[in-house]
Amino acid sequence: MRLHTGWITGAIAAVILNGAAFADVTVSQSNDPTAAIGGTLGGLLGAERQALNALPEGRLTELAVGPKVETRTTPGKAAAVPALIRYDMAWLAAQPEPVGDAQWECLSKAIYFESRGETLRGQFAVAEVILNRVDSPDYPRTICGVVEQRGGGGCQFSYVCDGRADRMRDPEAMWIAERIARVMMDGAPRTLTMGATHFHTRWVRPDWARRFPQTAAIGAHLFYKQP
Repeated sequence: MRLHTGWITGAIAAVILNGAAFADVTVSQSNDPTAAIGGTLGGLLGAERQALNALPEGRLTELAVGPKVETRTTPGKAAAVPALIRYDMAWLAAQPEPVGDAQWECLSKAIYFESRGETLRGQFAVAEVILNRVDSPDYPRTICGVVEQRGGGGCQFSYVCDGRADRMRDPEAMWIAERIARVMMDGAPRTLTMGATHFHTRWVRPDWARRFPQTAAIGAHLFYKQP
């Protein structure tokens, strides 16, 4: 009986020593490679389990479902706009009710007076030009400043100097213009005009149109980018 017990003890010791030795080598010498792989995998899973048990519950939840993403909004602004937009009435109607400040009103009026009657793409394109100018060091830094800019004996946008009251009388066109203005101010992509800073109708030909490269033609307007 003592001999049998000693034999078992020796066998256990040999297994433990062999396991310890295995941890220090990169190639198993076992005739059964699946046994070595199983032992290694078991060790790795055990270490991983210990590491996971040491993490706080909140961190485990984050690893399982991903980090919480918070959307920040500015007071007076709608929710963030998707990276991709559709230029159709159904998509526009699905956006939150627009609200805004004086800058939003300036952009809404510019879209209304410069492009009402155009397709949605045409109206979005006019909004792009105005916002591209705001981003350019060659123009005022605000939407109202860009829209109301004067020089050379006239205005950059003709409706500002036509002597008429800038009142949006068409409810449907105003509804569209206000939503486009809100969406664009909230960061909708400007992909229609390729960075255009100028536009004109097809039946006029201003001097600058001969010098600036044309970037797009949408509806009744041609678009250009100032070099």
